[in-house]
Amino acid sequence: MPRSCVPPPVPHAPPLSALLRQYAAGSALTCEPVDQGLLNRGYRLRTTRGRYFLKHHFDPDTADPAAIARQHRATQRLADLGVPVAPALAGRDGRTVAVVGGHAYALHPWIDGGHRHGGQLTTGQCTRLGALLGAVHACLERVMPPKCRARPATGPHPVESADPAATFALIDGLLAHVRRHRPLDAFDELARHRLLERRSLLEQHADRRPPPGGPVGWVHGDFHPFNLLYRGDAPAAIVDWDRLGVQPRAEEAVRAAAIFFLRPTGTLDLAKVGAYARAYRRAAGATRGELAAAVHRVWWERLNDFWMLRWHYERGDTRADPQFPAASALVTWWTGEYEAVCGAFTG
Repeated sequence: MPRSCVPPPVPHAPPLSALLRQYAAGSALTCEPVDQGLLNRGYRLRTTRGRYFLKHHFDPDTADPAAIARQHRATQRLADLGVPVAPALAGRDGRTVAVVGGHAYALHPWIDGGHRHGGQLTTGQCTRLGALLGAVHACLERVMPPKCRARPATGPHPVESADPAATFALIDGLLAHVRRHRPLDAFDELARHRLLERRSLLEQHADRRPPPGGPVGWVHGDFHPFNLLYRGDAPAAIVDWDRLGVQPRAEEAVRAAAIFFLRPTGTLDLAKVGAYARAYRRAAGATRGELAAAVHRVWWERLNDFWMLRWHYERGDTRADPQFPAASALVTWWTGEYEAVCGAFTG
């Protein structure tokens, strides 16, 4: 699961008077924090002029005003092509980023809708989801600069695959944290079990480390259920474009499926994955070979990933703990069902 699925800390009240002076948005009537799905802080804002989503770009990795403005230009161009997004509104000075007290904010139209996990989608809606992500990738290629002039890939998904030697050292360190934790609880027991299990799996599969990633393109960077709003049966808006960048495109498609279609038991609904993947390939012009390579790289990424345990033991941050049982079980299941998972993405 991505880090942006983790609810943010309790937000502070934004400087509404100073912000609204920069927009022709009226006076504030109510302002309520949105507490689900964003590391950045968000607010449901109602003014004398209407309803808005106010975003405080709080994450230091993505809070550069110039980078935010580039994201806003991209989403406006996507909207012009018919992609369901909610472009930021321009202030009185024509800018879409307002900086107050050293903090960056953006105002968006409020989109009525809700989030849907893959378990709530019909097979037809899974097809529509895959086609939507494929269209996003195809449209980004039209509206963004050529990849050769793009900034290097950044964010939580590096192109270079994980080194198992470093992962073994990380596992040893996390096991030491577990041993020192008192009192020992159920989370510690599960963490120890998964760490030992993962070490065994890595010992068995260390020779399967993938080479550097394949074809890259512009991607949303964080496509998952909390960043897609539905109105009725149809997608209403893709939100949170903070991770927009150049990455292996097919890997985003695989990562998204591994989140949307993850069951609580740590397995994937492969029938829905298949419907989604076929539509994605058609819309994005991706080949079966690209998807097969992406499946392998994302599987390896998951096999070597321990960010939830690092948050828990190294940072004392337990907000991701509820995601750990299913996410950690997925790695084990995926390893055992590798061919079936690959077949769902390429069939």
